[in-house]
Formats: sequence, C-alpha cells, structure tokens
Amino acid sequence: MPTSVNSDPEAAGNDASRQVLTFVLGGEAYGVDILRVQEIRGWSAVTKIPHAPAHVLGVLNLRGSIVPIVDLRMRFALERAEYTAITVIIVMSVVTPAGDRDLGVVVDGVSDVIDVRCAEIKPAPELGARGATDYILGLASITDRMVVLLDIDRLIGRDLAAMAGAVSEPQGAVHQGATTGVAGEEPADGGAPAADAA
Repeated sequence: MPTSVNSDPEAAGNDASRQVLTFVLGGEAYGVDILRVQEIRGWSAVTKIPHAPAHVLGVLNLRGSIVPIVDLRMRFALERAEYTAITVIIVMSVVTPAGDRDLGVVVDGVSDVIDVRCAEIKPAPELGARGATDYILGLASITDRMVVLLDIDRLIGRDLAAMAGAVSEPQGAVHQGATTGVAGEEPADGGAPAADAA
C-alpha cells in the first residue's frame, strides 16, 4: 500500500525524506507523495455523473478502468479556470473506506519532483474553522516558496466513497472519456461543464 508523506514522523527519523510531486493551483504550490502518482496526462473530455458533487467533473475510461476526475480548484473553492491544452490531470491512488481507488485531479500545471526532509515539514496552522486544514499533512519551505503537502485520502477519499455507487452504473456511457480534448474545443454532450457554467 502506498505511504503518505510524513505519515509517521517519529518513525521516519531526522534524515528521512520523501519524494513529492509538486503542482500549481491558483498561483500556489501543492505537493503529493510521488508514490501515489500513477500517471500525468493532458486534459480529456469526461462523462458526467448525475448527482455527483460539483467538483467531481465526471469519469474517464483509462485502459478499462473507470476513474473519477476531480477539479481541485473547485474543491478548494477557488475561481474557476478554463480547461486548455496545458491543463493537467494527475492520476493518483487513493485509500477509501471501500479500498484503494484511482482518481484524477485537475490542476493548473505540474512543477517537478522534489525531496522533502521529514524533519523540515511543519504542521499546518490552526485556522479556527473546523476541517479547514485536516487534509493538510504539513508545510515545507522549498527555496523561496512554501509547498502545501496534501493528504489526498482525507481530501478526496470521502468524495469517492460517496459516489462509488454512481460511478459503477454508467460504464456503457464512458466511451467518450478516452478522447483527448483540444484547447478551445467544446466537450461532447455529457462532457465536462464549460468554464462559465454555474
């Protein structure tokens, strides 16, 4: 089973480190454990799932597997961005109450893979709002920027559990998901919502 960044800091030791894939979202840098990353791919049209949360754009058929696609901008309540040729989907493995699942997260762009020393990861600050930082593993200073390390299981795992039943139903309708989108191209009927949609 993949491990999370700094999931056991006491056992990790002062010299232990983790490799983290960093990406950009709304001008800020975020990171996830590289061991969770399955692949990085360009934007593709998706098939919508009825009654799914707004940030769950739909599903893709990746080599026979039905993979939910989540827009992290919408999950973080950031301003909506248009999906273009440089939009990236990171396919990751997530631990849910029902077991391990693959999902894709839509981000503005991927930066690089960095080594983060466990001893240098700082805990997330208390912001007062309940649940505001429970999906943040910690903060790491990399050169002149701060990287927010995400607990992808807490952030997305509950969403996957909630829509597990819905995803298993429309498998016959996901053939459009394998089609790679083109910048400025309107998604096929049932594709991802347009950038100006509510």
